[in-house]
Amino acid sequence: MDLNTVWFVLIGVLIAGYAVLDGFDLGVGALSLFARSKEERDQHVAAIGPVWDGNEVWLLTGGGALFAAFPPVYATVFSGFYLALMLLLVALIARAVSLEFRGLLEGPAWLRFWDWAFGLGSLLPAILFGVAVGNVLRGVPVGPGFAWQGSFLGLLNPYAILVGLVSCALFLMHGALYLRLKTEGALSDRMGRVALGAFGLFVVLYAGATAATVAVSPFLFQRASNPAFWALTALLVTSLAVIPAATRAGRRGLAFTASSAAIVFMILVTALSAYPALVPSSLGLENSLTIYNASSTPRTLATMLVIALVGVPIMLGYTIFVYRVFKGPVRPGDAYSGGVGASRAA
Repeated sequence: MDLNTVWFVLIGVLIAGYAVLDGFDLGVGALSLFARSKEERDQHVAAIGPVWDGNEVWLLTGGGALFAAFPPVYATVFSGFYLALMLLLVALIARAVSLEFRGLLEGPAWLRFWDWAFGLGSLLPAILFGVAVGNVLRGVPVGPGFAWQGSFLGLLNPYAILVGLVSCALFLMHGALYLRLKTEGALSDRMGRVALGAFGLFVVLYAGATAATVAVSPFLFQRASNPAFWALTALLVTSLAVIPAATRAGRRGLAFTASSAAIVFMILVTALSAYPALVPSSLGLENSLTIYNASSTPRTLATMLVIALVGVPIMLGYTIFVYRVFKGPVRPGDAYSGGVGASRAA
């Protein structure tokens, strides 16, 4: 395995880690829009309050790794997706600010404003991340010399929007399973039902998106003869089958673990299908940005790998430590105090 492939795998791991960890944050935030009381919204916030900022570190690390290892990909994607990424950034900032500000003052208007910012700031990224992935899978208008030849409106094509709905349903399910794991009583029971409903919606949308991918991007199935492709697909199907069974059986931890595994295997199947392309071109696959024509120098890749081998285990260890400290359910009356992370831990 050469350095280019190692970095392809490492970036995939970072993206998968972010999708699993911040995915349930986004789902919990979006579900807060349908909370039945202030106390329930407090529980939504308290469930992710101590961990949401650490979860976003995985996105920052993935972006930094992409910039260091494959700078033309970073430059091209950010140039073409500029307006969409600014909208995503505004949404993520709104979510972060709402978590820190909503508890600073009393008053219904203040709480209502920041609760809406929290909910919409979570729902919008859940869709936009999928739209971005859908455009990459479809192929983006990159011409010779990595020149972007598209427009913002071109990103809002039916296929990308469909993938955006898939990611939204997936994160809603993932968030509901996490919230069920972190709460008790009526809210926990209702989140089980919400998770099953979101799972059904996700399966329908995912099947439709898979069928659409066959028509829109047949090149992604060129590795269908690879045993690894079918092994990962089998693991994905197994993980998806476990989710409703474990949810109905009341095995909360297993259901959430299966949901996390399904997200990881979805990303791995997609990555293997696209390999070695990072950004396929809709103007001709010969214009695609790959791990070879868009990489940094071998010395840069080697140096960054040493840094990653030191930094990623530290980040992983910190993540595990935080989740161990704040394990256990949140209960009515628990609240997240901005900047402090005060939430009752069992």
